[in-house]
Amino acid sequence: MSKSPEFPTILLVTGWATAATVAAFVIVTTGHRPGEPVGVPMAAVRAETPAAPAAEVIAEAESDAAPAKATPEPITAEIILAQAAAVTDPIPAPVAAEPQLAAAPSTPLGLGRTALTEEISAWDVTVLPDGTGLPVGSGDVETGDEVFAANCASCHGDFAEGLDSWPVLAGGDNSLTDPRPVKTVGSYWPYLSTVFDYVHRSMPFGGAQTLTPDDTYAITAFLLYSNGIVEDDFVLTHENFTSIVMPNVDGFYEDDRPQTEYPLFTGAPCMENCLPAAPQVTKRAIDLKVTPTGEDGKPAGTLPVLGADAGDAAVTPATSEAPAGAIAEAPAAEPEAEAAAQAAQPAVAPEPILSAAADQALIAAGEAVFKKCSACHKVGEGAKNAVGPTLNGIVGNAAGAVAGFNYSKPLLSMAEGGLVWDAENLQAFLENPRSFMKGTKMAFAGLKSADERNAVIAYLASLGG
Repeated sequence: MSKSPEFPTILLVTGWATAATVAAFVIVTTGHRPGEPVGVPMAAVRAETPAAPAAEVIAEAESDAAPAKATPEPITAEIILAQAAAVTDPIPAPVAAEPQLAAAPSTPLGLGRTALTEEISAWDVTVLPDGTGLPVGSGDVETGDEVFAANCASCHGDFAEGLDSWPVLAGGDNSLTDPRPVKTVGSYWPYLSTVFDYVHRSMPFGGAQTLTPDDTYAITAFLLYSNGIVEDDFVLTHENFTSIVMPNVDGFYEDDRPQTEYPLFTGAPCMENCLPAAPQVTKRAIDLKVTPTGEDGKPAGTLPVLGADAGDAAVTPATSEAPAGAIAEAPAAEPEAEAAAQAAQPAVAPEPILSAAADQALIAAGEAVFKKCSACHKVGEGAKNAVGPTLNGIVGNAAGAVAGFNYSKPLLSMAEGGLVWDAENLQAFLENPRSFMKGTKMAFAGLKSADERNAVIAYLASLGG
């Protein structure tokens, strides 16, 4: 096969075209021209490289083109292979440039504005135990009763006794050591500032911060009165606020667990050969009886059954522990024992208010009406003082006689004067407690219906002592 005498020149031009194509590809993909350093922004490189004058560029172009006009030198196979190797050598991958953080703006972004003093004060509602943060204002117990009834009683009850699952706010005296303590403002909270701060900041539910400072002072005064800390004519102000000392102020202390307890649990744990033998299950929760029980066999703190037969219901669980033999013999001996018991019992004296033949329908109606009272007063076997004293045996007996209850001064004064809860006094007291006994701690508005009062008195009389 014959070759043209111009074959070497054609091959040379083809090689240069290939090299130019590769160089253009490198520029498009990496932004670098052949010979420029890799990894440096091209703008910086080209800015540092002085631009050649136009005349020099033209001269350089003419000098580059001059050899093309001259007689080409013979192209050897070695030159062709060297050019091919230069074109086919892999191009080194560009080195990624280190990311450069944008400099922080030297001027503000122009968003928002400086908060006004009034805006800061509106949010700064914190009140401290030493009185810091208290707004100027005052409120008395009577006004607090009205404000509490309008804003708080739907959840906490008219007497702060708590409705349904809402918190109880009054009562619970000396109950913190009981199996189920009653934690209220009077029995648990250590500082009055906590009461004011919480009410002013978060109450009433769904309408936070709608109460004025005077309303908050009044509600706080009413809660103090409901817990027997102040009298009914007390007026709470920002000036006498810190003079009130809560009953449980000494029941709190600084948390010292980081010093006393944490070191016991931060040492290196034992991970092997900790016991001489394999661990064994010795008891189960059902055997340990982790839930304490009361005298009636029910879980401690269970509310007693309300009604005349509460005693029978309360002792029922205890009979389940009787020996099997005694249970088997009980049916045979029951008629004789019952007859003997009836013969041994003396004649029951008539009740001072109602006879044994009292209208059972009236008693049942009184039990239904008493539900208005049961939030504060307990009756029946095992009943304990709550917000109010127990009412077992109250009918026909002297006032202020229930042991362990903290009566108000007005009631104790009338009790010393010989007050007896007979039908006449009970009627007057239940109709309007505050009118009958000025300064009473019972904030109940009273039973306006004479039929309801008669029914409740009949029900209480049926409970006996």
